[in-house]
Amino acid sequence: MPGRVVRAGAAAAMPLPYLQAYPLPLQQQVRALLARQGTGAWLLQKYPQAHAMRTDKALYQYTTGLRARHLRNADAVNKVLFDSKIHIVRHALGLHTSRSQVQGGRLAARHEIRIAALFKQVPEAFLRMIVVHELAHLREREHNKAFYQLCEHMAPDYHQAEFDMRLYLTHLEHQGEPLWGTASAQA
Repeated sequence: MPGRVVRAGAAAAMPLPYLQAYPLPLQQQVRALLARQGTGAWLLQKYPQAHAMRTDKALYQYTTGLRARHLRNADAVNKVLFDSKIHIVRHALGLHTSRSQVQGGRLAARHEIRIAALFKQVPEAFLRMIVVHELAHLREREHNKAFYQLCEHMAPDYHQAEFDMRLYLTHLEHQGEPLWGTASAQA
């Protein structure tokens, strides 16, 4: 429940849905940090400011720049935008969609990337991790070893950024306060 304050005794039973796949000792460290209400301070020290991309146009330019730098032979991305309809509760941070359409006598693929609007006000490392993840789907559909190798190729700090972003989502769920902007700025 957003905004709830965690009591030290309840820390052991505290659910961490964004961190379920991580080792138990790491989850226990996060629970202890949450109990001390230290997640916000830790994240702000590591990531003092949010990225500057506030518009869909800026996000599109950022995404196509990453694609051009790392995936030259991949299909073009036709549309990139911040989407307020993506709900983090379903654990979707961004979406990559492909659809085929007939143009004349040939089949053309259109690729769209949608990023949850929450990520308008986060550090650049978090946004890069999500964009890299969605771009990797241009080459690899499944979350397999090749997929994650491609993510690491585009963003060497991919796994650390993913963990830190999941820690931020956990912070929002348990302590309810955005660190780099207000909820109204994310709409």
